[in-house]
Amino acid sequence: MDPVIIVGAGPVGLTLALALARQEVPTVVLDEGPGKEEPRPARTAVLRPDTAALLERLTGTALDHHGVRWTGWRAMRRRQVVSEIAFAPDEPAPVHIAQHVISGLLRAAAADQPLVEIAADSRLDSIEQEPSGVTAHTRGPNGTYWRGSYLVGCDGTRSTVRKLQDIRFPGRTAVERHAVAALRTELPWTDQALLHRMPPWRSSGTFAGEVTARPLPDGAWRLDWLLPPGKDLVTPELLVARIRETLAGWTDGAAPAYDLLDTGVHTVHHRLARRWRDGRVFLAGDAAHLLGALGTQGLDEGLRDADNLAWKLASAWHHGPHEALLDSYQAERRAVVAARLRATDQALPGRRGGGGLRHIVPGTARGHDALLTDGHLGRGALGAPGAYTASPLAPRHLEGEIPVDTPRGAPVSDVRVTAEDGSFVRLRDRLGRGTLLVLLIAPGTGVWDRKHWVSAGVMPRLAAAVTALPHPAELLVAESYPGAPAHSVLLVRPDGHLVTALTGVRPAALYAAAEATVGGAVDEGVGVEAGVR
Repeated sequence: MDPVIIVGAGPVGLTLALALARQEVPTVVLDEGPGKEEPRPARTAVLRPDTAALLERLTGTALDHHGVRWTGWRAMRRRQVVSEIAFAPDEPAPVHIAQHVISGLLRAAAADQPLVEIAADSRLDSIEQEPSGVTAHTRGPNGTYWRGSYLVGCDGTRSTVRKLQDIRFPGRTAVERHAVAALRTELPWTDQALLHRMPPWRSSGTFAGEVTARPLPDGAWRLDWLLPPGKDLVTPELLVARIRETLAGWTDGAAPAYDLLDTGVHTVHHRLARRWRDGRVFLAGDAAHLLGALGTQGLDEGLRDADNLAWKLASAWHHGPHEALLDSYQAERRAVVAARLRATDQALPGRRGGGGLRHIVPGTARGHDALLTDGHLGRGALGAPGAYTASPLAPRHLEGEIPVDTPRGAPVSDVRVTAEDGSFVRLRDRLGRGTLLVLLIAPGTGVWDRKHWVSAGVMPRLAAAVTALPHPAELLVAESYPGAPAHSVLLVRPDGHLVTALTGVRPAALYAAAEATVGGAVDEGVGVEAGVR
């Protein structure tokens, strides 16, 4: 079968290629450029625990060695600290890393992956779809025709794929602007991010009253100043003056010495493609959506697009297309990003001094600072990873379904599990292989050798039920899971979202949930004739 064609060799395109290779699907990545990305220290990304874990799985590299995992977060208003959060060493925390470093790690992993071919200097020119596949033509030094089973446009804001498919991209332009500087200096705190609203030294005019500081490796920092509405020119002189003023304010004296590494103006647009699928052609990342009013969210959501789409394309590539499964990519991801855009659009007036934010989180009295903190830390309405609660793949009417601390459709907690070979691993380490995960909660198993409990109690019956599922699945065991009682069974999608939690071993319900997850029937009892009771 023909490979999947991926247009665009940025972080989202390379992530998708590696995620498909992990599931034995070959890809061709059409790279418009020469095959490398120029370093830009001021162009960075803040990765939440789920997307950081995704990149670590695919690259085999701990991101802590290339970025900074925050040790804490501080929010200030004027001269007062209004909140301060410290992360424990084993607690998931955001990772701040330069985007060119991310691309370099992904390119290195792709170079070692025989199922990934990167075609440099290949600019997409046309797309032709047929019932059996897709043909893409590229121009440039390596211009030629490429034949693929599917094509995914990961080619950014000005996506050629989106334009060739005549997909509208409505939204708002220049929702926010930030003046950005990457510099090396010494601040009164280390490895801790800061949001400072209405600093007492703020000047009127070109710069608004909000600045963030995020640590980078080797004593470097990225500073972002929110600019007021309008198109006032940010001159080098104005930016240098603001750097000195800000550093002096944080150190209660003269500005410390600093080495300016990079500057820029980051403009935020909010746009959402009308369609994310057109036959065998899909959109992902900035080609499908633009968001990120906090200056950091866009790449996170693009990586989640790749994670969601990879296992569905892999299933179609190996087992034949299932339209309901492929359609669910747009239904799930577009709904999540649209909700993020709505929440952020509601928040912007409050951030700029007008209106309130309390209506975003019903029943609470959170202020602006608390909501913004949640957004920066990947929590709440502005930051938490989306849950596919209304997914067309969600099973219905499952006998024995129980609630746990993870809502149905949300990303699962990363607990320690025992794999089928008896090894102890993290649950997230088993994701992205194209298989469903069946997790039995069995207190006490962690202290016994696997051979003593693998054939005891409910294990043989559960193992038989897992073998009979309509999609490949892996059986895992955990001593505990937040909110899950002993002997409950959790079904987890290949991208780490919870399908259901069942009380005890219920083969028929488990089969029905698994079949719904891969786009099949949704009524319990389906598969009873296959012998799963």
